Amino acid sequence: MTTLFISDLHLDPERPQIAELFGRFVRDEARGADALYILGDLFEAWVGDDDPAETGAFVAAELKALAESGVPVHFIRGNRDFLLGTDYAARAGMRLLPDPSVVLLYGRPTLIGHGDQLCTDDVAYQQFRAQTRHPAWQAQFLAQPLAARLAFAQQARAASKAHQAGLRDAGRMETITDVSPQTVAETFARYGTDRIIHGHTHRPAVHALEVGGRACERIVLGDWYEQGSVLRVDRDGARLQSLS
Repeated sequence: MTTLFISDLHLDPERPQIAELFGRFVRDEARGADALYILGDLFEAWVGDDDPAETGAFVAAELKALAESGVPVHFIRGNRDFLLGTDYAARAGMRLLPDPSVVLLYGRPTLIGHGDQLCTDDVAYQQFRAQTRHPAWQAQFLAQPLAARLAFAQQARAASKAHQAGLRDAGRMETITDVSPQTVAETFARYGTDRIIHGHTHRPAVHALEVGGRACERIVLGDWYEQGSVLRVDRDGARLQSLS
């Protein structure tokens, strides 16, 4: 049996082929898994559980069917869908987990999360993250009409692209938007695990490192812009692969 991890699908009506790939994955391979973990950015944007968008309805139906088949579905919010709430999670049959969380995978404690908290060199992003994760900000935002929230999401996406373009022009894109090695080391020490699984950076890889004299492993999930990326974990270890 295998536990599956995915993240950064960024599902959006403009990319129906990725939604179709996700549907096939859930109906086929995921049906035989011990569990499915989605580590954030399942959606390109999420402005509230009351959004009637077809993509959200499609995903909820697919995940609910998976959960009802006996496969637990766990979800950690990402920087694109941090407003996903308990109402939608119930419709999708998902269990919401804190970011980060420690889970036991075949006897091995593993820290899992979206990954954006590790990118501490991007100060501007971390300031925005702190603001938008505050309960008061979220309550005020969700109280706005749906049209206003959708407009804000478009503006935020444009601002994010502009921020990344500025970093790229300054030659800082690769370092600023990746994890901070110091923060990674501190996180390993804080939680006491020897393995971290996360997404967010769109840099799929398996990193071996030493922290405090311990051999550790950091696994980065890939995004689904070009092809599906999935981490398969079982008693023999972890394999990061593409779906195609």
